[in-house]
Amino acid sequence: MSRIGIRPVQLPQGVKVIVTPTTVTVEGPKGKLSQDYLPEVDIIASDGQVVVTRKNDSKQAKACHGLYRNLVNNMVIGVSQGFKRNLAINGVGYRAELQGNLLVMSLGYSTDFAVVVPQGISATVEANGQKVLLVGSDKAALGKFASEVRSLRAPEPYKGKGIRYEEEKIRRKVGKTGVK
Repeated sequence: MSRIGIRPVQLPQGVKVIVTPTTVTVEGPKGKLSQDYLPEVDIIASDGQVVVTRKNDSKQAKACHGLYRNLVNNMVIGVSQGFKRNLAINGVGYRAELQGNLLVMSLGYSTDFAVVVPQGISATVEANGQKVLLVGSDKAALGKFASEVRSLRAPEPYKGKGIRYEEEKIRRKVGKTGVK
């Protein structure tokens, strides 16, 4: 039995779940999210909670059981509280700036990068352009956008210059030494 899949998802106040035969939709104060699911599982919303059960004990059904429970849980958290990702920018002259829905970053290249902030994600720049705070209700879309921004200048191991997640630790390497 799936340890995660058997746990019911508790619905906070103001969150509504609509289940159709192929789609589950979650509505809340921070937006509306939808997810398709496979017929190997049943999703039942009642009494302020959502329960995911599998129809049989096939390998596919076992794999989907915990997956869809966690996807529904992430949607409920997203529409009620939201998710956030902090990016830190390290390096001399490296900075970010928000121009409308464009995130413009100077990262040591000859030209600046301009990235369009997707619909449903809001970005704010703090600490004199050295920190970028991304907030959104869709955990997958937020993580994908944060990884795309990070990949523009991934942190290097010698001086730690680049864009990193705020909680990320960069393993630093020792540089070359002059051996005679």
